[in-house]
Formats: sequence, C-alpha cells, structure tokens
Amino acid sequence: MDKKAATQIIRVLTEALPYIQKFSGKTVVIKYGGNAMVDDTLKNSFARDVALMKQVGINPVVVHGGGPQIGSELEKMGKKSKFVDGMRVTDTETMVVVENVLCNKINKDIVTLINNHGGNAIGLSGKDDDLIAVKKMAHNTDLGYVGEVSTMNPDIVRQLSNENRIPVIAPVGVGPEGESYNINADTVAGKLSIVLVAEKIMLLTNQVGLLDKGGKLITNTTPSEIEALINDGIIHSGMLPKIKCVLDAILSGVNMAHIIDGRLEHAVLLELFTKDGIGTLIKTSF
Repeated sequence: MDKKAATQIIRVLTEALPYIQKFSGKTVVIKYGGNAMVDDTLKNSFARDVALMKQVGINPVVVHGGGPQIGSELEKMGKKSKFVDGMRVTDTETMVVVENVLCNKINKDIVTLINNHGGNAIGLSGKDDDLIAVKKMAHNTDLGYVGEVSTMNPDIVRQLSNENRIPVIAPVGVGPEGESYNINADTVAGKLSIVLVAEKIMLLTNQVGLLDKGGKLITNTTPSEIEALINDGIIHSGMLPKIKCVLDAILSGVNMAHIIDGRLEHAVLLELFTKDGIGTLIKTSF
C-alpha cells in the first residue's frame, strides 16, 4: 500500500470514530427501497453497511418496500396494477401477491444478504407478534386491503435488537379480523422510529436528497423550512409523503432524519460516519 492510500484510509477511519462513539447503543430506522433494492452491487453494499453498523454497536432496524417487484409479479399474472393517489388498489388476489412478494421473497432475500455479509438478521412482518395493527384506509375510492397504522407493539423489535439481531420488516399489517393489509413502507418506518424512540430515521431514495428551487441539494434543513418548501410547491409529488413521514418522526421526538441517495455505494455509512454526508439532514435546530 502506498503512502497516499494509507493516509486516506487513516483519514476515513479517524473521521468515522467520533460518529461511531456518538451513535453506539442508539437505534437507527432505515427505509430501504428504490434502486438500492434491485442493483446487485448496491444490494451488497447496503447489506455490508447494515452489518457493520451492528458490529460497531449501533442498532439498525430495516423497513423495506417492494412496489416495483409487486407490479412485475402482477404483470406475469396478467393483472394490471391500479393506483389512486399513489396507493395501489389491493383486492383479495392482489393482497395475496403483495404478501408473498414482500414477506416470502424480498424480506428473505434481504435477510440472507445481510447474513452473508456477517450480520445476524431476522425477517418479520407487521403480523408477527401484533407488531403493526391496522385499519382499512378511509378514502373516497375503495382501495381494498390498503391499511393505515392503528397501533404498533415494538417489543419484538426491541427484543431482537437486544439479542444482537438485525430486524428486517416487511410492511404488511394485521387487521381487526386477522386479515392482511398492505401498508406504505415510508409510513411504517416513520411510525416505527417514533415508538422505538430512534436516534435517526434514514430514507434511501432515487434522488440525491431534497433540492431547493434552483435544483441545488439542501444539505441541512429544519421542519419549518421544509413546510415553507411544501407551501411553495418545491417539494411535491412522490417526495411529499416521504417528507411528511419524516416530519412526523422529527416532531414526535426522533432526533434526526436523513433523505439520502440509495444509488450510491455505501450510502448509509457515508451519511452516518462522514462530516459532510451525502444527502439532506433534517433536525429541529442546528
């Protein structure tokens, strides 16, 4: 190894150490989605990041999505997906596909990948141990088995974290009659970060972060500044529900929220353990 490479490695390690010490023992909820879930290089990068977090004393909790994979499976069946206000209309047949894809395929793949990289992950859905109780989402259009969170019982998540495990959670909840419901994964991550009193919530997206009116990355911002961006129409469309879920988390006691670019290798570690980070950090004050 030449001197320049050695110097760079030392710089990275010394920069990371204060953050490792600061967040040791703290819970970080990560919403895993977008390109990071479909590109093999990025999938392995994410799995290594999560395994390393646990090894240095941080408690990662992963909540994953799977919309594109669900859509692909429905297409194979000759069933066209229908969306209303960004939510998938979920009839009985579609719910069977949703649960199978999220719980039996994607969740197991993520757990296996993390374990292959030295982690000790275990898969859950919101139906396990009544983790996520839901009610049918009220809407002008009948959305079928689309639920909104009523209550969360995070005991099983805490127990697994205390046992040195990494919980990986599929966003399927249980209704009052034991029926399965499809839930927005961003919402699940936000609500879970609140009940776990997490230090941080991180959303991996297909964008560099929040952008200002001129298209420049906003590196640091506050809830009040974000409200202004929403009112001005700068934050809109698909980013809006993501922002609302992290705002809810911040205003409910979660210390920090990160919107980061999941298309970058080791995005999680770069945001957690470097001074400048790579995305948008949201806090009540700086």
